[in-house]
Amino acid sequence: MIHGLMGSLHFFSPTTHISAATVHTPDLPGYGKQPAHAPLTLEGQAQAVLDYLRGHIDEPCWLLGHSVGGAVTMLAAAAAPERVRGIISVEGNFTLNDAFWCSKIAAMDEPTWHAEHQRMLDDPVSWLRNGGINPNPQRVEWARAILRNQSASTLQSMARAVVRETGSPEYLHKVRAVVESGVPLCLLAGERSASGWDVPNWVRRAAATDAIQPAVGHMMMLEEPEAFCRIVDSMIVGR
Repeated sequence: MIHGLMGSLHFFSPTTHISAATVHTPDLPGYGKQPAHAPLTLEGQAQAVLDYLRGHIDEPCWLLGHSVGGAVTMLAAAAAPERVRGIISVEGNFTLNDAFWCSKIAAMDEPTWHAEHQRMLDDPVSWLRNGGINPNPQRVEWARAILRNQSASTLQSMARAVVRETGSPEYLHKVRAVVESGVPLCLLAGERSASGWDVPNWVRRAAATDAIQPAVGHMMMLEEPEAFCRIVDSMIVGR
């Protein structure tokens, strides 16, 4: 499982809810305790994913990418298709229309962004509410862990990488190569956020599964983690 702009994906303990596969939730460089490469790029993060696969998994595997992690997953699959058994894109970035927040962060000057980031750290309840999520003690605890898993500098560097790299025609060329390779592709969106996900028509046509998780938004694994894991389980078993 490859996390998005803010990591990680181990906060909701997916290993306890997904039975169809052994789950790995590594932090990308710049996240958690992982040192950052200079500069941070989506291509570099994809290579880090492949390094992790080569070091920890001895066979082709399913790659799940959430949000920005969806773009990283596609680039990893393009670079080493032999390592990939299937792909689950959870509202993964396909075009700049998927990068509204990244575009906002990328355009800020450093002091302004650092101040905004500090406000989020200081008030995870408001961060949840701004995402349409009803706070409860567990969600607030998870939100705090997500927000503190990376620095403001990492977030801005990654946001700028997302804008730069997914805005290049070369990115969709690589996505198309992955899609046309025939590797199983599953799409998953939250009901509240699905309409804002800019999935190219040719990607939807090629998808083996195009699922909507009811009554949740972009952070569906934070809102309803068990339901999220049941959907992921079914996608893997169904292939």
